[in-house]
Amino acid sequence: MSKNNETILKGLHVMSWIIFLGLCIEAGALIFNWIYAYFNPVVSQNLYKGLDLSDMYENQYPHFTGLMSLVVMGAILKAYLFYLVIKIFLKLNWVKPFDMEIANRIEKISYEAVAIAVISYIAQKYTTHLIHKGFEVSDVSNFWSDTPAFLMMAAILYIIAQVFKKGIELQNENDLTV
Repeated sequence: MSKNNETILKGLHVMSWIIFLGLCIEAGALIFNWIYAYFNPVVSQNLYKGLDLSDMYENQYPHFTGLMSLVVMGAILKAYLFYLVIKIFLKLNWVKPFDMEIANRIEKISYEAVAIAVISYIAQKYTTHLIHKGFEVSDVSNFWSDTPAFLMMAAILYIIAQVFKKGIELQNENDLTV
């Protein structure tokens, strides 16, 4: 592998760690503030990044819990997705790159991306329902504005996983013929 490609891959590995840590911090902050809001309702005015669900907390507590559940679930799933990406970088072997474990992890990442898209879609529909009921929850849509991107990523990664599996078959056949 060329020095340039190796540098790019190391940079991507570092970038994956940075994104993973940022997403973990976001998920942790959301979980902490959600739990802390139970003990101190004033926190619901600024849960995370200016998210104000105080009206919903005071008037429709079940909707507050449902909405926060979706926000936290999406944040955790995104962090887990990047954890899987990091595991791929740790396992990747450039001498024999087609490995069943790598193919399975890529496929698992595609399923994770589908899960994120589904949660985001459900959250979008739920938010639309709450807006029609008169709640001001437009700020919360920032947490799942990337649903189509995750669907596209899931499709692409699933195809790549299948290509990897075919590459493994060819690599194994090549090993047997030599």
